[in-house]
Amino acid sequence: FFFCCCFWKPTLEDVHSWSMSFEKVMKSAAGRSCFRQFLRSEFSEENIMFWLACEELKKETNKTVVEDKVRQIYEDFVSILSPKEVSLDSRVRDVINRNMLEPTSHTFDDAQQQIYTLMQRDSYPRFINSAVYTDLVKNLEEPPPEP
Repeated sequence: FFFCCCFWKPTLEDVHSWSMSFEKVMKSAAGRSCFRQFLRSEFSEENIMFWLACEELKKETNKTVVEDKVRQIYEDFVSILSPKEVSLDSRVRDVINRNMLEPTSHTFDDAQQQIYTLMQRDSYPRFINSAVYTDLVKNLEEPPPEP
């Protein structure tokens, strides 16, 4: 079966819905998995990794854990020294740097939105037009071979 969905078995209906909107891809575990696989092939997997890390951070309520996660996300994705640095504009970087003084589960909200928009405008249209996506649709449309 198709490589991006080793854990998730999307239905043809699921996969067709992904072409309707980026939001449908991101709300689906299988969609995120396939999209992440596609981003890996484009050397931009750090975008979805950052977005997912921010989603996890928002669920955290323990102040100490939040501060640790904020520092980790900063080191992994925001620091200019990180090999997984995401592309953020200077305004958002300034906001993050101010937020780092008192980290909360919302420290990266602006940055997360900027990366979401980048993936939506830039990577998503290529994903929908990619062989990855069209092969997935084809595999789900074809009836399984007779035993």
